[in-house]
This record gives sequence, structure tokens and C-alpha cells, in this order.
Amino acid sequence: MRQAYVLLLFLVFNSCENFKVRKTSPEAILKEELQSFNWNEVDVYPAFSVCDSLASKEEKKACFQEVLITHISAFLQDEIIIVSRDISDTIVLNFQVSETGDLKLLQAKIDSLTIQEIPNIKDLLYKSLDSLPDIFPAIKRGQQVTTAFQLPIIVKVN
Repeated sequence: MRQAYVLLLFLVFNSCENFKVRKTSPEAILKEELQSFNWNEVDVYPAFSVCDSLASKEEKKACFQEVLITHISAFLQDEIIIVSRDISDTIVLNFQVSETGDLKLLQAKIDSLTIQEIPNIKDLLYKSLDSLPDIFPAIKRGQQVTTAFQLPIIVKVN
């Protein structure tokens, strides 16, 4: 009988550990959530109104890039560009779309030959962005967020 009391007493003291409630502060929850947050992905990519009818996330992303490439390429084709040598270059453009939908060209990686032959190429690129249709910003967890992306543009001048 005495052994039963000791065993019961032992179980009571050890079972209290199972009932301890872990208190967490809002700061600790936020810190844990931020560590598990994937900052490189958004729920909805930036989009133009012509891309609204598409269903999947990847289709909307491809549509956004295609509209942007088509718009810049069409603008450059309308410009009169005179060169002394043939140019075939891939310009890599780094963009940022703000949480308000403003598109900003951050950087343009252009070959030195292209810059030599078309010294105003950067100005033309900036000017091409002025006439873009309205952009809807990216969305992450229901909030509009700023996103950055890279886009290649092929330039061929004969």
C-alpha cells in the first residue's frame, strides 16, 4: 500500500510538467512568423488590366512580362535609330513595382558597343516606360507590396 502511495505521489508531481502552459508574447509570435515567411514569393504578381482574365499565378506573371517586353520593343522600333555597325544585344533591365503600382527602372545592363552606337538608349528606355498602362501592384497576404524583377530585352539594329 505504501508503494502505491509513493507511486501515486510520483505520478502527481511528474504530471504537473505536462500541464504547464507555454506563454508566448506577440513579439515572439511575430518573430517566429517572420522567420517562416518566404520573402521571395508573392501571392499575386504585378499585373496589367489585360492580364486579369488569366487564372493561374504563372500565367499572370508571363502576361505581365510579355506586355512589358512588347511595349518597350514597340517603342524602340518606332524610334529612328541610326548606327554605323549592326547591333545584336540583350539588355537586362532591373525593375521595381511599388506598392502603389509605380514602375521604376532601377538598372539597365547594356553592352558597351550598344551604348557607343546608341548613346541615348537609356533615355529611350525611360521614355518607353512613361506611356505604360496602369499597373496593379503585387499582393502578399492581402497587402500590396513592392516587388523587384529582372527582364531581358533583345535589341537588334541593322
